[in-house]
Amino acid sequence: MTSLQESLDKFKKQQEKCQSTLTSIAAKAGSSKAGAQKSTAVNAPPQAISRPPAPAVKFSNDTERLQHINSIRKSPVGAQIKRVIDLLLETRQAFTPEQINETCYVDMNANKAVFDSLRNNPKVNYDGKRFSYKSKHDLKDKNQLLVLIRKFPEGIAVIDLKDAYPTVMDDLQALKSAGQIWLLSNFDSQEDIAYPNDPRVPIKVDDDLKQLFRGVELPRDMLDIERDLQKNGMKPATNTAKRRAMAQVHGIPSKPKTKKKKHEISKRTKLTNAHLPELFRNLGNV
Repeated sequence: MTSLQESLDKFKKQQEKCQSTLTSIAAKAGSSKAGAQKSTAVNAPPQAISRPPAPAVKFSNDTERLQHINSIRKSPVGAQIKRVIDLLLETRQAFTPEQINETCYVDMNANKAVFDSLRNNPKVNYDGKRFSYKSKHDLKDKNQLLVLIRKFPEGIAVIDLKDAYPTVMDDLQALKSAGQIWLLSNFDSQEDIAYPNDPRVPIKVDDDLKQLFRGVELPRDMLDIERDLQKNGMKPATNTAKRRAMAQVHGIPSKPKTKKKKHEISKRTKLTNAHLPELFRNLGNV
């Protein structure tokens, strides 16, 4: 037991001696490294010591966006004007030139032609500071829409109402479903016309008058209809001659007239002229 204890004591002394040796070696290595750095700093030229590290060259990682902005600002004036008007129409908000530049990249302050054109555009309102969309009729909701339509007993074109406010088309359909207005299509141009249907003036029409009205055959050409209305002292809601002239200027082909279907006599035809048998000679071959 005594020999074992002596061996342990001897081992501990050897460990302490090794630890002391390692510590002295580390201290010598640190002092020599510090001396070498100091010697290098003393021998180095002054310019090398005071010169700051060169900044790393950075390239933009947003190249596509910058190219897009550049293409917009180099586009024709008309294209930039349309871009701004579309923004004003969709948002229905007022924007300063700086806000327009941030939103749709049209720099109005740097492009006087765009600025002046928008300031004088009939679809744009400019209060001296901000631009906003200007519709033909200043309406806010369905009630104001109904009041306006009732001011036009001869009808008002739906195209003049489309840009009044974002939900105007839904409100037109709602008024039609409620029976407060009529939405009728122009026979020639297929443009919708809104007519008031005032429930305070109910009119009962006799069946004989209805049949007489339905029995009147209207001209197939809107020009003839408009002429007949003018002869009777009424103002047509459309101007077909002007519309067709504009269509020819822009190279828009006119719609071909639809031909009436020729009704053939068949066995299912109700015979009201049975006293004229020569009309039905070919009936047996059908």
